[in-house]
Amino acid sequence: MAVVVLSGQVAISESTLRSGETPAEPGSFTFCRLMYRSVRTESLGSGWTTDYPSADQNLMIRLAEVTTLDVSRGELEEPVHVVVRVTDRNVFRCPFLFASDVGTLSFLDAEVEAMRQYLLKGGFLWVDDFWGPAALEEFTKEMRRVLADSSPFRLPMDHPLFSTYFTLREIPQIPAISYWLATNGSTAERGGASPEAAVYGIEDSDGRLVVLMTHNTDIADGWEREADNETFFYTFSPLGYAVGVNVAIWALTH
Repeated sequence: MAVVVLSGQVAISESTLRSGETPAEPGSFTFCRLMYRSVRTESLGSGWTTDYPSADQNLMIRLAEVTTLDVSRGELEEPVHVVVRVTDRNVFRCPFLFASDVGTLSFLDAEVEAMRQYLLKGGFLWVDDFWGPAALEEFTKEMRRVLADSSPFRLPMDHPLFSTYFTLREIPQIPAISYWLATNGSTAERGGASPEAAVYGIEDSDGRLVVLMTHNTDIADGWEREADNETFFYTFSPLGYAVGVNVAIWALTH
């Protein structure tokens, strides 16, 4: 499994991490996961490492299978995905940043400025797997530090992002597989506080979508856990991948 970190070393037992490597040269796609500081905890979450690294790798595999997108690969032809801090100088080579469990996130002042520059210079941030009103408010508060006038709005299902490649008629509420198994198939990880999945967006002053928020759902668990349980796969993974493919293509073309 080829996993690289753009700066610093992080102890992850599943992977061999190497510092100093960067996203692929223009012409191929590398999945970039945002490393951030957590200042609180959320049930079933583990900060920036939530759903990592299998979700990142599996989405790249499926992107290569269902589209003509050229994904970056290592010496053994395995997809190469990277972990990056927004302050890393090579972040602008990431077509978009992905982050999980962002209700625990708090940006340092330098990261606030770096994220602002990344988004306003053409970057795109997708955040996933944060549940309930408290986590939504925490992340929204952080984004107001980045874009002072930011106001998240709920994307309607006729938004063109939902038909970029696959036509989506619903946003699946995908739970952590451990929660789904323990509750005999429940999908609302926060009960009545997370009744349905929702997708929110933040636009820049020119009306370009710069932040996408998949709330009350764990889209990436549909990628990470595709091989763990056959029923879970058929229930959640196809729609989870459809969302992932659409968002990746949207980020690459807008």
